[in-house]
Amino acid sequence: MTATRPAAETHQPAEGTRQPEEASPGRRRRPRGAVRDGLVAAGLELARTGGPDAVVLREATRMVGVVPNAAYRHFADRDELLAAVCAAAMDELARRMAAGVAQVPGEHGDPVAAGQRLGAIGAAYLAFAREEPGLFATAFAVPQQHAYGIPDGGTGPDRSPLGQLRAALDEMVDAGVLDRKRRDGIEYAIWSTVHGLAVLTGQGPLRDVPAAARQHLDERVFGFIQDGLD
Repeated sequence: MTATRPAAETHQPAEGTRQPEEASPGRRRRPRGAVRDGLVAAGLELARTGGPDAVVLREATRMVGVVPNAAYRHFADRDELLAAVCAAAMDELARRMAAGVAQVPGEHGDPVAAGQRLGAIGAAYLAFAREEPGLFATAFAVPQQHAYGIPDGGTGPDRSPLGQLRAALDEMVDAGVLDRKRRDGIEYAIWSTVHGLAVLTGQGPLRDVPAAARQHLDERVFGFIQDGLD
C-alpha cells in the first residue's frame, strides 16, 4: 500500500537565530527528551486518525505546546519525524503480537503450543491492521529503511514483529513440526501472505466483506500457511 506524502516541510530556523527553549510563550521550559517523546506521541495520534500523510511537524508541535522551530532541534525534517513515528507504530504492533503469544499455554517445543503461538502472531497482526488502520499504514510507510534483517546488537531476543515470527518458526523446528531444511527464509513467505490479507481486507478491495466471510478468509490463509509447513 503506497501513501502519497505531502511535500516535506522545509521551514527551519535561520542560521544564527536561537528560538526560546522548547516552549511557546507563557509555557515552562521542557526537558529535551520530553519534547522529542511528546512529538513522537503526537505523531502517533495524528497517524492513528489520518495515516502517515497526517504526520506533520507543525501540527505535532501545536499538540505538544512548543514553538514550531523547536521540532528542528530533534528532527531535521518531516521525514525524520515520520521515521520515528513509523518505528513507534511498529513497536505497538510488536507489543500486540507479544501479548497474543503470551496467552498461549504450553512449554517451548510442544507441537500444539508451537502451532498455536504461530497462529497467535498472525491473528494479532490481522487484528492490529483492522483495528488500527492508520497506525498499520504508518508502520510500513517508511521514509527511511527499517533494519528488519539486522540484529540490534542487544543480548535479549528480538522483539520486533519479524523477530517474533522468526522465533515462532524456530520453535516449530524444535517441535519437529517444520523441517529444518525448509526453515531458511520461510518467514518472508509467511509474512507476505498475512500482510497481503491484512491489506486486502483492511483498506483494500475486500474491506467490505461480511465478518463471516472475513473469518473464513483468515482460516483459509492460516490453513494454507500450515499446509506449507507440513
